[in-house]
Amino acid sequence: MAALEKATGDVVFKFEPFVLHVQCQELHDAQLLHSVAVDAGFRNSGITVGRGGKIMMAVRSTHCLEVPLSHKGKLMVSEEYIEFLIHVANRKMEENI
Repeated sequence: MAALEKATGDVVFKFEPFVLHVQCQELHDAQLLHSVAVDAGFRNSGITVGRGGKIMMAVRSTHCLEVPLSHKGKLMVSEEYIEFLIHVANRKMEENI
């Protein structure tokens, strides 16, 4: 809260979810890994194939969180709401683990 009170610009509370990039030798390998990732709850996972044929499988969750807290130095939310955001972010971190 002390840091927020000193802020003169915009402050955003941001939580970034787990991301894992895996280079696969074969498309079938990437598809198998993708299936396992989606079944495990990582719904934002996907496969990309580069121009040179490089196959990348990204395991991504949907646990992101981005909330503005202040604008031009003015706090826009209550301390109680910030504590709530911290609780939500900590739960998301536990889900990541």
